[in-house]
Amino acid sequence: MTSLGTVVAENAIRFLGHDTHQHDEPHLVYVVSGNARLSADGEEWRLGRHEALWLAPRVPHALRIEPGGMALGPLLNASDQPRCRVQPLGAVPAIVEVMTTTLGAAPTTAEQVGPFRQALGRVLKGISRQYFPVVLPAHPAVRALAREALRTPAVTLEELAAQHRMSARQVQRVFLDETGLPFTRWRNRARMNAAVEHLRGGGELTAAARAAGYATRAGLLRALSRESGVPVSALTTDAVGALGGR
Repeated sequence: MTSLGTVVAENAIRFLGHDTHQHDEPHLVYVVSGNARLSADGEEWRLGRHEALWLAPRVPHALRIEPGGMALGPLLNASDQPRCRVQPLGAVPAIVEVMTTTLGAAPTTAEQVGPFRQALGRVLKGISRQYFPVVLPAHPAVRALAREALRTPAVTLEELAAQHRMSARQVQRVFLDETGLPFTRWRNRARMNAAVEHLRGGGELTAAARAAGYATRAGLLRALSRESGVPVSALTTDAVGALGGR
C-alpha cells in the first residue's frame, strides 16, 4: 500500500480501529479526537486526543477507538525508525500541526501523500534523539517492569518489583548490570527524555512536565538542571536552546 494511511479504503488515512495486524514499514498511530486503546507486543497503551504512538516495522498491534473518536494511521518511510519497537510520544505540538494539515488536505494519491510523509518524518527524527542516553534492560521481566515504570511514574520500585514477583534488590542489580544505572536514575532520565521530546516538538514547559509525569514545571526544571548541569534560569528562558548547546 503506498498511501499515508492504513485502512480499508485505498489511500484513506482515517480509521476507527482495527484488529491485530502488522506492517512492513514504521507506523504512527495518532488520535484526532476522543480516546483509544492500542495493544502492541502484549502491552496496552491508552491514548487521548492529539496523542501519538510510534511503531517499528512488524510489530503486531490492534486499535480500539471509543465512540465518537477518530484516529489517523500513517505509514512512514523506512528510514523513520523509532528508538524501540513501541515508542509512546504523547501530545507533541509539531506532530499535531502536521497531522491537522494532513487531515485538512486529505491527500488521495501517492504523489500528494509524499510531502506530508516527509514532513512527519522530519518531525519524528527531530524529537526522537535521546538527550540522556538510556537503554532498556534485556532481562524479560525487568524489561516489562521498566516499561510499566515509565507509564506509572508514581508507583514505587518496591511495588513494581512485587507485581513482577521479584525483590527490589533483584531489580536494582539487573538495572545496574544491564543499563549501568540504578533504577531511580534510569527512570528519571527516561522521563526527562520524554519531556525533551515534547519541548523539541514545540511544547511548553508545563505541558512537557505533565507529559513526562512531573507534577510541576519547577520539578521538571530542577530535574533537568541536576542531570544536565544547565542552570534552571537558562532552562526557564529557552529550554530547547539551552539543552541543544550540550
